[in-house]
Amino acid sequence: MSTVLAALRQLIQLNVGVRDVVDILVVTAVFYVALVAVRGTRAVSMLWGIVVLTGTYALAVALDLITLATVLREVLFYLPFVIIVLFQHEIRRILATVGRTRLIRWFSSLSPRQVLINEIVLACDTLVARRHGALIVVERGEGLRTYADTGIPLDAQLSYDLLVNIFVPGTPLHDGAAIIQGNRIVAAGCFLPLSTRADLSTEYGSRHRAALGIAEETDAVAVVVSEERGAVAVAENGQLHTNLDIQALRYLLMELLLLGERRAA
Repeated sequence: MSTVLAALRQLIQLNVGVRDVVDILVVTAVFYVALVAVRGTRAVSMLWGIVVLTGTYALAVALDLITLATVLREVLFYLPFVIIVLFQHEIRRILATVGRTRLIRWFSSLSPRQVLINEIVLACDTLVARRHGALIVVERGEGLRTYADTGIPLDAQLSYDLLVNIFVPGTPLHDGAAIIQGNRIVAAGCFLPLSTRADLSTEYGSRHRAALGIAEETDAVAVVVSEERGAVAVAENGQLHTNLDIQALRYLLMELLLLGERRAA
């Protein structure tokens, strides 16, 4: 009894600070998330096997069983690599669980405009690789309802997959423009006014003239993927930015759709 009391007295006399409490809470949270992620999976039985193996090694060392302790020590040396291989699905689940926490989502959440830019850039990258022509118009301050009414109404959530499928050659919506309002594709197969600029090179076809035409009449941003050349261009404010690679397209769209709105605000 006196030994227990002495141990309790030493524990009470420990200088535990705020940092120690935070350290303990973080470790507890990590173990809790890990256990929740593997609960109900085959990883639980594997974890028990690892615990038994580790306990056996500790017992072998305590009893001075040299051969058994040596074998288990070699096995435990490779245990981290075994855990990575056996628990790769569970590790992905743990990381996904951490990523879905409310605090992480708050720090890493993208604005609707950033999501829009990502989807458009990904779609253009695929369309360029497949040599599929496309014309994507993004509404800014001025409404594009007049032009959207000339096409097929969609009112669908903007996504990379939908944009790519709209511009598959031979489909009814392939030749027109897709008009984006907010984070939705309001219509596809839309007709746009063609620019009558005489200084526009003859190598640019009707898609480029349509993109430039809508950029001359409104403040919209139009992205063009050339079917013949596999190149990307952007029309805005009556100007045509040509021969853009995917990285340049992303930077330009961020400047026009994201930074431009912040400056205006």
